[in-house]
Amino acid sequence: MFIDAIRSRILPTSSRSLAASALLAVFSSALIACSPTYDWRTISNNANGYSVDMPAKPGSEARSIDVDGTPMQMHMQTAEVGGAVFVIGTLDLPDAQPATQQKALTFLRDGLARNVGVPPDARAVAVPLAAGGSVPGFDLELSGKAGAKDETRTIHARLVAKGAHAYQLAIVGREQPAVEQVDQFFQSFKLY
Repeated sequence: MFIDAIRSRILPTSSRSLAASALLAVFSSALIACSPTYDWRTISNNANGYSVDMPAKPGSEARSIDVDGTPMQMHMQTAEVGGAVFVIGTLDLPDAQPATQQKALTFLRDGLARNVGVPPDARAVAVPLAAGGSVPGFDLELSGKAGAKDETRTIHARLVAKGAHAYQLAIVGREQPAVEQVDQFFQSFKLY
């Protein structure tokens, strides 16, 4: 089922069942639309320290996930347009230590790749800070089979950590949106 495949892209395997209700609402709204309509708006999330352009009014939720034996809170904002789900997940880390940040980023990276059955191939990218400068992060472009029907899914994701947060931006769907839509989403993301 499509919703199961989307759910598996947004969260690591251990947290899938918790996202069903929110993703079902997002997916249901997509069935009503005949063609993708992007209504870009800038979302400022002061509590989690970022701003980003979203292609529609986002929904939000939070849940606890287990990151290699450490419970952490994940806050998510999601918007769906044209069969693609745009997601920003913020993972609250127990501290701001580089080892903790790396553990969280590795967990998120490996979970995304595992969900489509491909290696977690990533490339380095500079993620801009709102005040100027940047912090290191990495991008992934993954495509593979997922869900009960073994359907092809694509994931374009950016992972970065700053302070006591790890961030996961992702676009998940059967196909990626047009390049300009992908660029709008990822290039607008700025950390405070």
